[in-house]
Amino acid sequence: MENLLSHITTPNDLRKLSENQLPQVATELREFIIDIVSQKEGHLGASLGVIELTVALHYVFDTPNDLLVWDVGHQAYGHKILTERRKIFHKYREIDGISGFPKRSESIFDAFGVGHSSTSISAALGMAIASKINGDTEKQHIAVIGDASIASGMAFEGLNHAGVTDANLLVILNDNAMGIDPSVGALKDYLTAVKEGKNPKDNNIIKSLNFDYSGPIDGHDLPKLLSELKRLQKVKGPKFLHIITTKGKGLSYAEENQLQFHAPGKFDKLTGKILKPENENLAPKFQDVFGLTLVELATENKKIVGITPAMPSGSSLKYMMDAFPERAFDVGIAEQHAVTLAAGMTTQGLTVFCNIYSTFLQRAYDQVIHDVAIQNLPVIFCLDRAGFVGEDGATHHGLFDLAYLNCIPNIMIYAPRNEIDLRNILYTSSLGLNHPIAIRYPRGKGEIIAWKQPFSKIEIGKIETLKKGTKIAVLSTGTIGNNVSKAIDNLERKENFSHFHVGWVKPLDEEKLINIFKEHEIIITVEEGVINGGLGSIINTFAVENNFKNKIINRGVADVFIEHGTVKQLLEQTKLDTLSLTQLFTEINYE
Repeated sequence: MENLLSHITTPNDLRKLSENQLPQVATELREFIIDIVSQKEGHLGASLGVIELTVALHYVFDTPNDLLVWDVGHQAYGHKILTERRKIFHKYREIDGISGFPKRSESIFDAFGVGHSSTSISAALGMAIASKINGDTEKQHIAVIGDASIASGMAFEGLNHAGVTDANLLVILNDNAMGIDPSVGALKDYLTAVKEGKNPKDNNIIKSLNFDYSGPIDGHDLPKLLSELKRLQKVKGPKFLHIITTKGKGLSYAEENQLQFHAPGKFDKLTGKILKPENENLAPKFQDVFGLTLVELATENKKIVGITPAMPSGSSLKYMMDAFPERAFDVGIAEQHAVTLAAGMTTQGLTVFCNIYSTFLQRAYDQVIHDVAIQNLPVIFCLDRAGFVGEDGATHHGLFDLAYLNCIPNIMIYAPRNEIDLRNILYTSSLGLNHPIAIRYPRGKGEIIAWKQPFSKIEIGKIETLKKGTKIAVLSTGTIGNNVSKAIDNLERKENFSHFHVGWVKPLDEEKLINIFKEHEIIITVEEGVINGGLGSIINTFAVENNFKNKIINRGVADVFIEHGTVKQLLEQTKLDTLSLTQLFTEINYE
């Protein structure tokens, strides 16, 4: 049988086929994705679940003239392959390759750049309103959103607005009862009742918001999808199609283990066996150090609770959810709610560990300021995935937290240097603080296998001396300090170098900093984050305010967005790897 996918470069090629050929296209598209993702890693289950929908959307609608917005974008691999990127798809998520998410600068078919959830309805509505203002009444605007994402506040804000417009907007709910982890909350229960026919027809949330609601229908039934999309194409105003899909569809082990096969890493496509890298680092993931330490602390302290917005597995809060389900909460994709929920609990004397990825805390910035910091509530923010996250790229790197938190009064910021340091700052925070604190730590594994050491209290606001030298002081914060230590060890004249761990970015150890400036000619700051507003800017400001004239060199991330690549490649690109730091220190050493 002739391979149809190999002849499809754009959706125009797809539209030349007959409808009875589309199931074959869907099968080939699914196999194409499995072949590549099994070898290259990436997001698998979500894309497999929307293969039929992807084919149907590009067959029925006139993309890119009609505008298609994928929420989050985990599910957009099929979309990319059908829209001019099949031949380069094998380089997705690679440095200088295509993004793992829809991206406007990459393709005219990517109507809106995504990565964080729940933005699609607002974006597509904005496009629909703009089309009307521009006099284009025939253009179609489609937002595809999952059942976990639609529970987020922003999605409801978009629905609420759309329902009082005559915008030519179609919202498609891809309902598979999963985000990365299983969906949670009352809306999930409502959608389950709808799917099971247990919800009275006059009790429809979407209809009550003035949408033309249809469904639920089988999202893997191509003829049914095509028929319904063609009907909705002719319906004016806000429309809502509810489809039921299976995450990982077409791959038995991905259907059976949807959580693991959301982004499984490399795997054997025949057996489903996850392939572990050779000579795997036996040190723990930082997220597991957090999760297991929290259980240990919560066992002794009954006031400790944990909160995560839809990332119990990714944050390892799952350990506490298993051990103390009444004191650990997955609130869904609702970062704003997570922060203010933590604030409310804290007012009543609980010790709240609010675990949010660095990139996602950006979504709750006002709540951090208004609900936590102004009231000086000692919420403990645990910022996982701080620094580079690698292949997910600009939307997911945790590079801004030091800068956006440092300017907020009352907040303390600590960046542990290793797993033991993380364990001890969690312990210190659990003993009670007078202010909120943000603890930032990276994605992935550390370097210490025997990390479960007895707890030790960390003194607040003190810079730690790691090495004493005579001429040049290197100030590093967080785990990037390990690269600094290795770089200094590589030097011939290492006696010239002092190395200080600035775990406490706020409050700043000004007394020790004064001595550091007095005792050294040159100051170098190193951080895995943006220099603007980060440690580099903080030290520069300190020097000016105290009238120091030392030469200062800042090494970190410049004022640009960093795209995707491996963490190793991105560290090299930003000259934060050990070799680049060695070169920097060598050049300075011989000036």
